[in-house]
Amino acid sequence: MSPQIAYRYVEPSALARVKNLQLVARGVVEGFISGLHASPYKGFSVEFAEHREYVPGDDPRHLDYRMFARTERLYVKQYEEETNMRVQILLDASGSMNYRHDAQITKLEYGCYLTAILSYMMVRQQDSVGLTVFDEDIRLDMPARSSPQHFNEMMYQLENLTPGKKTGLAEVLHKLANRFKRRCLIILISDLYDDEDKVIRALHHFRHRKHEVILFHVFDKAEIDFPFDDLVLFQDLETDERLQVDPLYVREEYQKLLAEFISRYRQACLESAVEYVMTDTSIPYDFMLSRYLTKRNQL
Repeated sequence: MSPQIAYRYVEPSALARVKNLQLVARGVVEGFISGLHASPYKGFSVEFAEHREYVPGDDPRHLDYRMFARTERLYVKQYEEETNMRVQILLDASGSMNYRHDAQITKLEYGCYLTAILSYMMVRQQDSVGLTVFDEDIRLDMPARSSPQHFNEMMYQLENLTPGKKTGLAEVLHKLANRFKRRCLIILISDLYDDEDKVIRALHHFRHRKHEVILFHVFDKAEIDFPFDDLVLFQDLETDERLQVDPLYVREEYQKLLAEFISRYRQACLESAVEYVMTDTSIPYDFMLSRYLTKRNQL
């Protein structure tokens, strides 16, 4: 598939970087067309699953004659059917995602580029992809589809996306976990600025519902390096609260708390089998994604 219209967040050079990569489900997914992913439904495909007793009408080509030689009973080989994957991208568009310091793009724009390239990959693989945009509530909820027309509509929505204000990350995730009935791959793109305990419980909710989850934790590089020297006035992008700070006084404590913040999410994801990928807007999104997918596919 190649985009029919030039969109802001679709960069041909980025698509070229990932053209030979695939995002394959690690868990069992539910789908309806032949694809790349293991399905819970049994057919006659590639990977052996189990035997069952022969019944009249079964194709004799699938009889296991070695089993017959051992047991003198007829058994049919069943295989795991390969199928398509349903992917839902959850994009945080709260006010904090609109931050940038010296970077060329905001965290939200970085998330939009990442959403576009992931969506392109999914549709090219004949997988279904949907998009949910949220701040303190769900602002856009496009169900998973696999057509080029659907991809174009997603890109149009990204082009017209504006940042919101307050975050309601945990509440939104719980709401979505209850909504998605079929098992799918959830891709969350967020800076995770919400109550950590509540967000972690919400991620567990997805895993409890048997969804596979990939979390892209996005920062601005200044949030990590804290490159401020002079007295500076910080403004909260979600509440508009302002605070004057002496960086020399708070730097050590800030970086300590940030390291704990990141470590907490990384450990929680490890314990609940959520894939955690930390990045910042100074790292080209296509390079980051290419590196991640190469490592993922080697495991």
